[in-house]
Amino acid sequence: MTQALVLAIDGGNSKTDLALVRADGEVVALVRGPQSSPHHLGVEGCLLVLDELLAQAVKEAGLPNGDGPVAEVGQLFLAGVDFPSDEEAVQKAAATRRLARRISVGNDTFAVLRAGTNSGWGVAVVCGAGINCVGVAPDGRQARFPALGWITGDWGGGYDVGLSAVSAAARSEDGRGQKTSLEQAVPRYFGKETPTQLAEAFHHNEIEERRVIELAPVVVAEAAHDATAASIVARLAEEVVTLIRVALDRLGLTEAPVEVVLGGGLMQSRDKRLISAVASGLGDVAPAAIAKVASSAPVVGAALLGLDELEAGAAAQNRARRELGETFERIENDRNNGPGRSR
Repeated sequence: MTQALVLAIDGGNSKTDLALVRADGEVVALVRGPQSSPHHLGVEGCLLVLDELLAQAVKEAGLPNGDGPVAEVGQLFLAGVDFPSDEEAVQKAAATRRLARRISVGNDTFAVLRAGTNSGWGVAVVCGAGINCVGVAPDGRQARFPALGWITGDWGGGYDVGLSAVSAAARSEDGRGQKTSLEQAVPRYFGKETPTQLAEAFHHNEIEERRVIELAPVVVAEAAHDATAASIVARLAEEVVTLIRVALDRLGLTEAPVEVVLGGGLMQSRDKRLISAVASGLGDVAPAAIAKVASSAPVVGAALLGLDELEAGAAAQNRARRELGETFERIENDRNNGPGRSR
């Protein structure tokens, strides 16, 4: 290899993106595969997914397939890595693989933050299957949350939104709650006629309960004309603002012109009701903060952090951001051709 390579990984609860980027910003491979969160798969299960994706990337890039580390720097950002003990476990196991000579492991919120900013500091909220937030001050101080679901007081993300919709639909049907169009829209999504039929299908494991995360777009769509769905979206916006407020308060940045990056599937939908509610709430707690939906994928942030470590200049970083964006566009335009594609 004539130039050092960066291995950039964004491992989520539903998919994993892995990129190989040269020190000058050239993207030599970008592949996509299944989820790799160690929270769901365990550390070894996570790394097996990464090993397979790396082998695919090396093959498609035409790189030598030797025994040593493929890249000089590896930036692994994974959902479910929430405590230092999680980072240590993945770091230790990853060091035995041929991923990279120098490996950094962190939560995927850090990749979202770097992808959405040029400075590398600010606040990022990820609202996908679950919800999480990270804040980084200009001096490097961090504000983090465990983000383990209800056991750490969390509510938000596609799973919680979907579960709330199922509950509201059931209560609408039997009279315990107010009437809502979710009574029809929720079971219809799964090919059922009533919430009771849907409940029976969940009960008998005919439909996996985790699929409730698929209902988030349904709730967002119904919120345009249904009060119950609108209240679920409003609650989500409140939770997002609360996370941002607490992160800024911990870092002493509530009066600063901080960039706030909104990432994850629910935010990427760019629903005007949701984004406007977040912006309005943020204006009340941090008037100088600027909220924006992430325009680059998290793996872009992982690549940029790797280039930061290699002390690559702005030209290399801009090239990596541009080429990864172009490659992602091709992937999205050809989803049916496999789980991952190279340039």
